[in-house]
Amino acid sequence: MDEQARAILQRIIRKIPNRKLRTTLRAWDHLSSEQLESLDYAQPKWLFLENLISRCEESRLSLNDVTRLEMVYYIDNPNQGIWHAYQLFQAEDDAVSVNFTQFREQFKAHLEDVVRHVFVRTKKLEDGAVWIRIAWGDNFRRPNHLKPTYVVHYLQTSYVFVLNLMSKHKPFLYQALLLSTRHVSIKEAQLSSRSLTAVRDLLMRQYQQVFPTNQERTLKERNAPPSHPNIEKEHAECAERRHQMACEAFGDGVLPKLETAVYKLETRYRGNSSNTLNDKDELFKGVVMFSSSNLLESFRHCVCAGMAEGPVTPLLSSITQKGRNSFVITDKVPGAASQTPAHKA
Repeated sequence: MDEQARAILQRIIRKIPNRKLRTTLRAWDHLSSEQLESLDYAQPKWLFLENLISRCEESRLSLNDVTRLEMVYYIDNPNQGIWHAYQLFQAEDDAVSVNFTQFREQFKAHLEDVVRHVFVRTKKLEDGAVWIRIAWGDNFRRPNHLKPTYVVHYLQTSYVFVLNLMSKHKPFLYQALLLSTRHVSIKEAQLSSRSLTAVRDLLMRQYQQVFPTNQERTLKERNAPPSHPNIEKEHAECAERRHQMACEAFGDGVLPKLETAVYKLETRYRGNSSNTLNDKDELFKGVVMFSSSNLLESFRHCVCAGMAEGPVTPLLSSITQKGRNSFVITDKVPGAASQTPAHKA
């Protein structure tokens, strides 16, 4: 094993909890049963690493083999950084017929054509997700396996999820994705999170949605004792309406675990007459960030509990309806486009 392979192996093993070492190495499937049983998983990590490296050298494992172990770890523990979502547009006629083998070969071939030193590994999971690990180099340097990019794509969908992508590598990845998926353009979806599952579920609508309805009662009744006084009845009806409104805006049941939502302000101070409060044509620029361990759940609870007024502002409901958590709020100026028009308080 060379120095880079040792460094990657050490970094991975240090991240894995002791209780998961045995199952992770077994899933890697590069050491024999005898070698796995000979390891003491209760040892301190530094001593365990020495013994593991010894077993790897006995089996003459290479850098190529160690990158497979890293991929196993990332697939089982994807929340290792910030995942950014991208969306593919203008699918060609044969986009729906692209299979995994075609995608893998064309993706790798294109990157190897435009980047002299690049290492690409792909793996398709049972749920249809195609995982790609890319170690980037250039014309003068070998691929840097210590800082790989990870890409997750579900074939026949228009969404791609990317981890650890540097700006200088974006054009190469974009072009490889467009050619291998048969699409014309790609753009950022303005959605990011440490949770790959949350980003995927939000964009692919893999959570329980509630749609507006004219029915008075649309959700299941609570197991509460019957109330006959008018005031209790009114309170119950108000609570039901708030719950319905919150679920229409953010979803019902278990929600995707987004941690943040960012709103960049590029607006002007205005009075009651909608005139600016100063004669200067200056923009007020600022950033508003909401953060929580489960932001959508927090918003839904605020609406259900009556802590936020209804109806829910589009600035918040757009997180689920548009599948993004980054917004720019600008003034509506004649002749200028606005991503999200400014709302008066």
